[in-house]
Amino acid sequence: MLVFKTLLLLICLLIKTQANYINNLIVKTFDFIEILNVPVKISAHICWTRANTSYFMKSISDKYSTNLIKTVSRQYVTPEHQLFIVDLECNDSVSLLQEAEKLKLFKSPFKWLLFGNPENLPNLYFGTDSHIFVTEPKSQLNDIKTIYKNSPTVPQFVQHSFNQFYTSTKRRNLMGTTIKISYVITNLDSLNHLWDYRNSHIDAISKLNYIIVHNLMDYLNASRHFAMQPTWGYKNSTTGFYSGMVGDLQRGLADLGGTPLFFTQDRIDIIDYVVSTTPTYIKFIFRAPPLSYVTNVFTLPFDTAVWHYCFVMVAIVVVCIYIIVVWEWKETKFEEKNTPSHVDTLRPNIFDVVMFEIGAITQQGSNAEPKSNSGRIITIFSFLTLMFLYTSYSANIVALLQSTSDSIRNLEDLLNSRIKLGVEDIVYAHYYFENAQEPVKKAIYQQKVAPKGQKPNFMTAEEGIRKVQEGFFAFHVELSTGYKIISEMFQEGEKCGLKEIGYVNLIEPSLAMQKKSPYKEVMKVGIRKMHETGIQNRELRKIYTQKPQCHSRGSNFGSVGLIDCYSAFLTFGVGIALALLLFVMELILRRYFIRRENLKNTISIIN
Repeated sequence: MLVFKTLLLLICLLIKTQANYINNLIVKTFDFIEILNVPVKISAHICWTRANTSYFMKSISDKYSTNLIKTVSRQYVTPEHQLFIVDLECNDSVSLLQEAEKLKLFKSPFKWLLFGNPENLPNLYFGTDSHIFVTEPKSQLNDIKTIYKNSPTVPQFVQHSFNQFYTSTKRRNLMGTTIKISYVITNLDSLNHLWDYRNSHIDAISKLNYIIVHNLMDYLNASRHFAMQPTWGYKNSTTGFYSGMVGDLQRGLADLGGTPLFFTQDRIDIIDYVVSTTPTYIKFIFRAPPLSYVTNVFTLPFDTAVWHYCFVMVAIVVVCIYIIVVWEWKETKFEEKNTPSHVDTLRPNIFDVVMFEIGAITQQGSNAEPKSNSGRIITIFSFLTLMFLYTSYSANIVALLQSTSDSIRNLEDLLNSRIKLGVEDIVYAHYYFENAQEPVKKAIYQQKVAPKGQKPNFMTAEEGIRKVQEGFFAFHVELSTGYKIISEMFQEGEKCGLKEIGYVNLIEPSLAMQKKSPYKEVMKVGIRKMHETGIQNRELRKIYTQKPQCHSRGSNFGSVGLIDCYSAFLTFGVGIALALLLFVMELILRRYFIRRENLKNTISIIN
C-alpha cells in the first residue's frame, strides 16, 4: 500500500512538473513574441506527448497562427513574420536544422527560437545577420541568448543576451574575420597612390573608397584581403557570368566590392547594393556657347514692340519730310535756294528723303536738309530721338556680344546644336554609349560620338578638357575628374559659364556585396558611422574636386569673331549684291533708252 501511494505521488509530481515545463515554455514564447513586436506565424517542431503538444499548440494558436512541422521548406509566409520553434531534445531536430541551413533559412529576416542547451547544437553556420535565439526550458526569460558566428570556419558561437541581439549595435566586432574585398583600378599607377592623394582625379572613386573601407575594417575589427580588377563587370551572354568586380562577388571570390558601382537592373539578382559613399556623377561638361552662335544678337537690344514702333516712327518721319520738301520746292520764297546749284538743299525725291533718314539713324548726318522751319524742327527732333535709340542700342549690343547662351539645356538640344562631342576613354563610358537604346542617346552616339566611317571621339580626360577650353566642345567625364583638370588648366575668366548635361541617368553609385551576405547589415551601419564621424566627408574633400567658382566674370573678355559679326557681314553682302543688281539693271535700261532714242532720230532723218 505504501509503495502504491509513493508511486502515485511520483506520477502526480511528474505530471505537475510536465505541466509546469509546458506552461513555462508557453509564457516564455508569449513574452518573447511580445518583445519582438512583429506579427508572426509560428512553425513548431516539438516531440512531446500528445497531451502536452495539444496543450501547447492550443495555447499558442489562440493568439497566433501556428502549425506543426516535421521538415522545413522555403514556402512560407512573408519571411519577416516567420518564427520557427524547435525543441533540440527531439531526435530529428539536428537533421531539420541541417536542412534549414541548406535552404538558407537562417538568414535574416527568418527568426528561430530553440529550446535546449546551445552546446548540443551541431556545427551549423548562423551568420551575423541571423536571428537565432536559444533558451533552456527551465531558465527565465532574461536567460534567452542570441547566437551567431562571424565566419563559417569559426567553431564556437558568439553569445549575447536577448536584448543585445541587434546586428547594428552588438555584432560589429568580427574578431579578426578576413573580409575579401575587390576594387576596380583602371590605371595601374593608382596602386602607388592609394594613400598619398597624388593624381587624385585618376581612379578617384577607388582611392576614396579604399580609405573609407580601410577605416571600416578597423571599425569592425576585421582583417582584409584585397583583389584588383580592371573593370566593374559586365555580363557574358554565353556563360551568364560577369567579369570584373561584379564577377568576383557573383562567384564568391569577394565579400565586398570596394569600388562603388551604379545601380543597373541586370545586376539586381547578382549582388546587393549596400550604401552610397560617393556623390559621383558623369556628365557632359561644356562652356556655354556665345549668344551669337545661336541667335542674331543684332536684333536683341530692343524688344519686338520697340522695333515695331521704331519702324513706324521712321516711316512717319520720311513721309512728313517728303511732304515738307515737296512744299518747299513749290513755294516761291524758297525758289532761290531750291535751284539745282544749291547742293545742300534736299530735293523732293523719295530716295533722297530715305537716304537722309538713314543718315539720321546711323548718326552720320546728311549734306542736304530742308530749308523751312517746319522741316528743320522735324529734322532736329528726328536726330535727337534717333540719337537716344542709337546710344541705347550701342550700349546693349556690346554686352550681348560678350554674353553666353543657355539654350542648350538637355540632350536633344545638345544633339541639334553645332557643338562637337567627346567621351572619356574609360570602360563604363564605352558600355553606356555603345549600348544606348533611347532614340536621342543612340543618335548622339551614332552621329556625334562615333560617326560612321570616322574614328570614335573617345579620348583622355586631359585632351577632352583642353578641347572644352578651346570652346564649342562638350566632353563626357566624371565631374570630379573634369573639374580637377579645369581648375589647373583654365584661366579664372574661363571657369565662368561652365554647363553640365547628364547622359547616364543613374543614382549615386553604391558599395555592393554578395547576394544575401551575412555582413550586409554591419557593413551598412559601419559606413553610416564613417559618415557620422566625418571620416567620409574629410576624404571626400581631399580627393574630389567641386565645380570651380566664377570669381572674375567681368575679366572674361573675348574678341568679337566672324560668327559674332555674321549678321553684319550678311547685311553688307546683301547690300553689295543688291547694289550690283541695280547697277546692271541701270546699264541695261540706259542702253535700251539710248537705242530707242537713236532709232527715233534715224526715223526722223529718213522722214
